[in-house]
Amino acid sequence: MTSIAVVEGDGIGQEVIPIAQNVLALLHPEYEFYPVEIGYGKWRKTREACTADDIALLRDADAILFGAVTTPPAADYRSVVLHIRKELDLYANLRPVQGNGVDIMIVRENTEGLYSGIEWQEKDRACTLRLITRKGSERIARAACRIARERRNHLTIGNKANVIKSDVFFRDICIQTAEEEGIPYTTAFIDALTLDVLMHPERYDVIVTTNIFGDILSDAAAYLVGGLGMLPSANIGDGHALFEPVHGSAPDIAGQGIANPVAAVRSAAMLVSHLGDTSGAARIEEAIRLTAEAGIITRDNGGTATTAEAGAAIIAALTRLLD
Repeated sequence: MTSIAVVEGDGIGQEVIPIAQNVLALLHPEYEFYPVEIGYGKWRKTREACTADDIALLRDADAILFGAVTTPPAADYRSVVLHIRKELDLYANLRPVQGNGVDIMIVRENTEGLYSGIEWQEKDRACTLRLITRKGSERIARAACRIARERRNHLTIGNKANVIKSDVFFRDICIQTAEEEGIPYTTAFIDALTLDVLMHPERYDVIVTTNIFGDILSDAAAYLVGGLGMLPSANIGDGHALFEPVHGSAPDIAGQGIANPVAAVRSAAMLVSHLGDTSGAARIEEAIRLTAEAGIITRDNGGTATTAEAGAAIIAALTRLLD
């Protein structure tokens, strides 16, 4: 039996993840779901946001459906997302940007860079170590090449090698890997690349870059398709996979019923595709399209539908597609 760990998390994660779970259950009633409580809410009750037992539960799952978690500015609070990525070695963060004639896959290295977690504070300064390794660079480059080969066979290597020496290291490893894999490539400085993606998205297929650059680039690219409420993501390792909407916990709108469930539902589509059901993933995307065409969209995209109404409409459309 396929087991899915479900982490609702904090904020709007608790509103959109149940909708995504219902979509999965409709498509695959044989899936077994089990909840894992992780996040700031748990930390407030127990002073632990993610325990060793929680990690063990996540390890046991065939896939993880993950909501947003809040990271408060507290010295004794460790980022839950970074902790899980490291523990499960989820080194490839895949962020598709699709819609309105746009079809880009941003492949972000997920365990190193400025998010390596190596930080310290002194009296008059705070320091964060940017860690780039050969292993990390090679494996994310190979993952990007595999994806490019399955798509339009072109790779863009985003970097800041004109300023940062560790980016020279990363860029050169990506170039060498692309040449070994026979994938055509170009390189681009990340600031100019971000602008050009917004101005000419049709030029791009797969973009590979380092951790924080991929985070910023994908958030900026969300502008092309209706905002962060539309973007899913996958965190992939050699033995585990976690799927989550790109948006955060959005505490400013939590509980108001106005969050967009599409990113979470699209994350569910990526989950079923990862488990081998590409036709099911396509049906989910079609249900989202049909719902939007019917004008049932949330406020962030100019509509009036609530989170629950948009979710119910997607599920109704998917039900019709499955009949």
